[in-house]
Amino acid sequence: MNRLMALAYLSIIATCCILEAQSPRKVHIPPAIADPPWLTDRRAAQLESAGQYEVYHQFSFSDQVEKSGIRFRNQITDESGKHWQPIHYDHGNGVAVADVDGDGWLDLYFTTQSGGNQLWRNLRDGTFEDITQVAGVAVAATISVTASFADIDNDGDPDLYVTVIRDGNRLFENDGTGKFTDISARSGLDYKGHSSGALFFDYNNDGLLDLFLANVGNYTTEVAISAKTYNADLRMDVEYEYYIGLEDAFHGHLKPERTEQSVLFKNSSDNRFVDVSAQSRLQDSSWSGDASALDANEDGWLDLYVLNMQGHDHYYENVQGEYFSDKSREVFPRTPWGTMGVKVFDGDNDGRMDMILTDMHADMSQPVGPEQEKLKADVQYGEDFLLSEGRSIYGNAFYRKTEKGTFVEVSDEVGVENYWPWGLSVGDLNADGYEDVFITSSMNYPFRYGVNSLLLNERGERFLDSEFVLGVEPRRGHRTAKPWFALDCAGADSEHPRCKDQDGSIEIWGALGSRSSAILDIDGDGDLDIVTNEFNAAPQVLISDLSEKKELRFLKIDLEGTRSNRDGLGAIVKVRADGQSYTKVRDGKSGYLSQSLMPLYFGLGDATVIEQIEVRWLSGHTQTLVGPIETNKLLVIAEE
Repeated sequence: MNRLMALAYLSIIATCCILEAQSPRKVHIPPAIADPPWLTDRRAAQLESAGQYEVYHQFSFSDQVEKSGIRFRNQITDESGKHWQPIHYDHGNGVAVADVDGDGWLDLYFTTQSGGNQLWRNLRDGTFEDITQVAGVAVAATISVTASFADIDNDGDPDLYVTVIRDGNRLFENDGTGKFTDISARSGLDYKGHSSGALFFDYNNDGLLDLFLANVGNYTTEVAISAKTYNADLRMDVEYEYYIGLEDAFHGHLKPERTEQSVLFKNSSDNRFVDVSAQSRLQDSSWSGDASALDANEDGWLDLYVLNMQGHDHYYENVQGEYFSDKSREVFPRTPWGTMGVKVFDGDNDGRMDMILTDMHADMSQPVGPEQEKLKADVQYGEDFLLSEGRSIYGNAFYRKTEKGTFVEVSDEVGVENYWPWGLSVGDLNADGYEDVFITSSMNYPFRYGVNSLLLNERGERFLDSEFVLGVEPRRGHRTAKPWFALDCAGADSEHPRCKDQDGSIEIWGALGSRSSAILDIDGDGDLDIVTNEFNAAPQVLISDLSEKKELRFLKIDLEGTRSNRDGLGAIVKVRADGQSYTKVRDGKSGYLSQSLMPLYFGLGDATVIEQIEVRWLSGHTQTLVGPIETNKLLVIAEE
């Protein structure tokens, strides 16, 4: 080695040593998130059980977010990071899906708490491009929660509504090409508060979509501070402002002065909405994150199920579009205590709409080990906090609708309990004709790692744990944690609780975890994929290889209302193939915090010919298409 080469070599060594000295030490909170010891055993046990599964499961999902080109990163406030305290900021954000530019491919809109939301256009080859700035929907200067796509003016394209914290919700009108105009102020939908889910449905059957806005309740102080995100790539850091949370935020349901009633807005045409909560007798004071429309009594008018994240859920029966009657305990005597997600669907193909609910907050009363995750929670809170009169379900619920029109809770019998559940999405992932369930589940820093749940439907009888069987868990690269924030324990952060027994610079790592999801056919190959919105991380783009493993039989149906709303929301569609009937409701619900516009997907098992399709429009008109009708295509049905 000559002298110049030796000097260069020494220089490289010195630089590496300096960088190593400057790099903060990794500290995992809790330590086990670096390599959760129970994951291997859980995977082995589930794979062994799968040997007894009769439903088709010989396919898998793979996270192809890097290949997709999507560079979105969900970013949090310091209330869930450096200055952590229990508060509703940790409920995260939604993802919404629609074909925003009319090219026939579904695009993705991700919301975040800091750094701005992003709209990604589907390029038809499994990749996406960021069109946020061109579309004009970044909403970058505030803390977003969720988004909903719906055609509010019946002009044939999806408009966009975004809920935010205290800065006025946003309504964007689509010009049909994927470019949006902010019409929030004149629309009447610029509500300022602590909004969450936004449900579009036509409650009075006038052909225009109305809006139920779920408001959580006041969980922030009047003090706003500036902060900066933390990313491994410092170029991605952004400055933002947020309201400091109340220290007793999760006691808000005990303090009437913190109540924010949810709001029913009537669409009065011309993209203007009016608050009709009082005149419609729908004045719900739940601490609500979301809601779902359903025709529970099958009278042709959409009723409303409103979630309560700390207390009893509420069910309001629609009286011919004039007002709502509270029949909560009459129809649903017991509901989950801490409900976060809801989906109405036909779980057993009997033609009646069932309903699944996820209960997050009941799982927070005490630590639970991985071996207990399929059990209902042993809640340690007292009645002075619960206010449930002993009538709550402490865990997920599955309401099966009976021939008599009543709902029976059968969650334990059908096996849908899991731990730390947030959003849920429903879709026929193996195309066998039965709807499966995907539940995003986690708590992130400073808690242990939690797995997402994928439940395969065993012919309507029960649901089978399949997240390890189908490659959803473990995550890509067996990742379970990521950097959460950094501390200078020898300087400015020396008093931080995490600096106890530490010196120098440290990097705190927290567990990865998902909050919301959508199930859709991203790449147009005929099988269903899954997209998540993570908490403080990049999304997962879980692509299915089902179409490569078996010959698929399916049908996609899109609806175009004329007398009904253009999206066909509220319509019931029945498909009959080889003597079997499949029933779906087009309600736009795509998991917790997400309302999307995508075709209904009917997996048809081995059926080769469709005999009949029946659509019961919200207008009351029933439309029948008589076969034979070919499978494996998209069928657009316009209301006659």
